[in-house]
Amino acid sequence: MSGQRGDWTSALWQLLFRVLSPLPAGNALASLALEVQARLVKSALCSQGYPRLALAQLPEDGSQGSRELLLALSWLLARGPVPEQMLAQARVPLGDEMTVCQCEALASPGPPAPHMEAEGPVDVRHVQWLMGKLRFRWRQLVSSQQEQCALLSKIHLYTRGCHSDQSLSHLSVTEAEMLRDPEGGQQLLRTLERENQRLEAVLAWRRSELVFWRWMDTVLGTCAPEVPAAASQPTFLPWVPERGGGELDLVVRELQALEEELREAAERRRAAWEAKAGGCGRGPEWSAARRASREAVEKELG
Repeated sequence: MSGQRGDWTSALWQLLFRVLSPLPAGNALASLALEVQARLVKSALCSQGYPRLALAQLPEDGSQGSRELLLALSWLLARGPVPEQMLAQARVPLGDEMTVCQCEALASPGPPAPHMEAEGPVDVRHVQWLMGKLRFRWRQLVSSQQEQCALLSKIHLYTRGCHSDQSLSHLSVTEAEMLRDPEGGQQLLRTLERENQRLEAVLAWRRSELVFWRWMDTVLGTCAPEVPAAASQPTFLPWVPERGGGELDLVVRELQALEEELREAAERRRAAWEAKAGGCGRGPEWSAARRASREAVEKELG
């Protein structure tokens, strides 16, 4: 029974790793050892603000901790539509889609960037070389996208009138590839079948989601409340660079200077308004006349 429980724990570690690091099946990170996946899961959850410290103290060999892993999984599911996000990342594109590069700021020098203090001496020539390399890569990306658009336009032009749907009137790249290579069509069919299986799994999850959350209520009820972190226990917070404190102090000083300038400007504006109001009958003379008029009215009414 303990071995079976260990298998469940290992599966939960792998599931959390898959949720937090959505990678293609052939990616090298997908075949990492369980200990490495567990460490990455702990780091990712802590960086996202996961509140329970018990997870960070679990062994990374998958021997125990299934309850804490279930709580972490439910926390991720409660934060956002995790199944829908995973479906979108693994979606099989059938139509023609183009990603538009919006890095227009790299095309021209533009305004200078905000001042940031460097940790050490900076070689200006090296920075200029890096910026030139970045602009060169950007132009390469733009030219490759333009070439891709030109090829896509040729496919649409040559296959015009071949589609059964008159609203499209042309074939997509995937459809043209299926006509050129029928074996590729069989592979695409198998890929679509796997995508349908994922869609059916999400639908089944939606039907039983309420049962899952009721079960998680009981799981959470069996967990002992966490004690506040003692001095001996590590505090798991996202890493902040040391220079971040100096930048924060700089921002605070700038805000204080702006606040002082606003206060002085408001005082000058108030003094000018009072002087103007006094010249328009708002000074001491106007107050005395108003007092005399009020006394006269009260005497008439009395």
